[in-house]
Amino acid sequence: MVVQYSVVDGICRITLNRPERLNAVTPELVDRLCECLESAVKDRARAVVLAGEGTSFCAGHDLKQQPIQDEERRRQVVERTQDVTRLIRATPFPVIAAVHGYAMGAGCEFALCSDFVVAAESAIFGFPEVGVGLSITGGISHVLPLAVGMVRAKELVLLGERFSSTEALGLGLINRVVPDGELASCALEIAAKFAAQPAAALQYAKRCLDFGPEVGLEQAMHLESLYATMTQISAEARIAAEHFAETRRGHQASRVQPAASTSPES
Repeated sequence: MVVQYSVVDGICRITLNRPERLNAVTPELVDRLCECLESAVKDRARAVVLAGEGTSFCAGHDLKQQPIQDEERRRQVVERTQDVTRLIRATPFPVIAAVHGYAMGAGCEFALCSDFVVAAESAIFGFPEVGVGLSITGGISHVLPLAVGMVRAKELVLLGERFSSTEALGLGLINRVVPDGELASCALEIAAKFAAQPAAALQYAKRCLDFGPEVGLEQAMHLESLYATMTQISAEARIAAEHFAETRRGHQASRVQPAASTSPES
């Protein structure tokens, strides 16, 4: 399989699996990736870790693939690639990209359109499309300016220069940088934290944050009001409140020191 899929304890692992080509993107890989994201929703996953097998996350589109001559078929392939971003945005759970090695072109887009990005110290990002005569995809023309501003977005895309995980962190494009050997465990740890959150509240918060920057203030507050009203009386909110109260009582009890006992001298 060009993309591997598994679910354990509510955490789904989706792994790009063309290591001999640095997980470079082909129509087959995109189709399978979309199928895996859809399966994670059907399987009621609580979080997804998206990673790459071998030495890199994803080196971008496979330039050894023969160009498609039919224009309509080319458009269909591009739209299917765009579906990766659409599906990630639509999932009711967070998608965590665990990035190592190269994350170039479409691979960079897969990562940055995820909800949370953990990168190894060795990770290298970039948008080389313009330099090889191609165009960006994956909604990056929307996501990138929102994250770094239009001036820096144009610099990253038009020059196509590579940037390190440390630079990506400084730009606000990723969430964490970890030693290479800790990447998988860190991504799974974060996924477990997401999986432990009340599912509906997490889903609604993700939706609000995804759509808030795209709409006016009143529309954003309308969506917030809708979800806030729905969650206030949910069973998850009641259970979470009870757990919080119990935890707080436990902390308060632990701070109370027992009085020292004294015994009268005989």
